[in-house]
Amino acid sequence: MIPNDESLTTDYQLLGDLLGVPPENVRETLAKYSLRDLGSMTETELRDAGLTPAKARKILSAFELARRYGTSERMRPGQFFENPRQIFDHFHLALRHEKREMFIVVLLDARHRVMKEQVVSIGSLTTSIVHPREVFRPAIRDAAGAIVLVHNHPSGDPRPSDEDVAVTRRLVHGAELLGIRVLDHIIVGDGTYASFKETGLL
Repeated sequence: MIPNDESLTTDYQLLGDLLGVPPENVRETLAKYSLRDLGSMTETELRDAGLTPAKARKILSAFELARRYGTSERMRPGQFFENPRQIFDHFHLALRHEKREMFIVVLLDARHRVMKEQVVSIGSLTTSIVHPREVFRPAIRDAAGAIVLVHNHPSGDPRPSDEDVAVTRRLVHGAELLGIRVLDHIIVGDGTYASFKETGLL
């Protein structure tokens, strides 16, 4: 039986209801692992954390449904790029629990309509090594008029690092030589983002 809205007040109660156990039965799990941790774990990792196969699959299904629920906010091909919030809404559910830095380029036409997106680099826990040729190859191939750069910070803190700033400057310079506009570089964190355009870094 699903509890009423007033009883859905803690992570313990929500997770307990999902798994069909009293809230106190999941306190030990949440003492060791945050919801963010659980959302990024594989079935094997969940089982190693002490969950049964059935309960592990329930958690995997719940987080996958949450990600798919967020697709209503996703940008579609042909949609105009207007602001960084669109990018955040489009990517944050997929990236907020990603343990590695992922660098993505969103290709836009000359009128700033979305063409496609492409992952161009997958890094480590703290570093995404991206080369200009990896960024510009899809842009040149698909004759993009402009691009938006996107990557995540697994730490959850979207504030740009010195390396982020340096990489962005190199990419903007390379784009100018190719006649492609870099409209923004957006860093996705846990529930928030940083826009180079909004902060005056671009």
